[in-house]
Amino acid sequence: MSDIKVIIMDVDGTLTNSRKVVTEKTKKALIKAQKLGSILVLASGRPTSGLLDLAKELKMNEHNGLLVSFNGSKVIDCETNKVLFNETMSVEEGQAVLEHMKNFKVKPMIDKGDYMYVNDVFDNEVIHNGEPFNIIQYESRGGKFKLCEQEDLAAFADYPLNKILTAGDPEYLEEHYKEMMEPFKDKLSCMFTAPFYFEFTAKGIDKAKALDSVLIPMGYKKEEMIAFGDGHNDASMVKYAGIGVAMENAVDDLKAIANEVTLSNEEDGIAYTLSKYIKGIDM
Repeated sequence: MSDIKVIIMDVDGTLTNSRKVVTEKTKKALIKAQKLGSILVLASGRPTSGLLDLAKELKMNEHNGLLVSFNGSKVIDCETNKVLFNETMSVEEGQAVLEHMKNFKVKPMIDKGDYMYVNDVFDNEVIHNGEPFNIIQYESRGGKFKLCEQEDLAAFADYPLNKILTAGDPEYLEEHYKEMMEPFKDKLSCMFTAPFYFEFTAKGIDKAKALDSVLIPMGYKKEEMIAFGDGHNDASMVKYAGIGVAMENAVDDLKAIANEVTLSNEEDGIAYTLSKYIKGIDM
């Protein structure tokens, strides 16, 4: 048996490759790890609905797996669908953010039920790797949402939000994110989750807080956890876990704080590292 009892993974750029799939080698390693007694935790900026298929594919619903969604503001148990942690922004905070976003060239996205709400489904492009990219299609498909337009999202959002996602051209966001977050910097968590994404969640929310709120009461210790990530929003959990691992394709800031750097998400970095730590997993 291994000392690793909890395997925590970001999804996009970490668990999945550029085609958004989990390779056979990584899938096999993760299913084996569960059979050997570890539990899996997917920790993502994605909404819960965008994690369910992956959880099923990895058989997490048979092995007490957990889903940390919305960048840490919600945690559910895969087996029971029970909500274990949920911390939203207040209605007033959410509406204030959406009102303030009207001053910027960004595309805010919020969800409710089966729908993702945007201002204009046809105003959907940002520049990604130098090319126009349909960000609204990408986000709605990833979260398994139907799309709906609301001219005034601030007026529409009369319910507590787990997350407000804004998309924009990377250069524009880099120039303006400080103004975007200025009224909220002491009241909310505001962060980049990709060069074209800047998002808002309740104050103090990040992936590490969600893990700490749920895993410690379940009896797990930090030393028994390994966490894999590639982005800025993975920093809290990579620092939190006993072993923090950055993918080869991770941002430099994450590599700098990780205990180790593994192979990229295209080269089965997760499986490679688990084969070093867990007896019975082979590369």
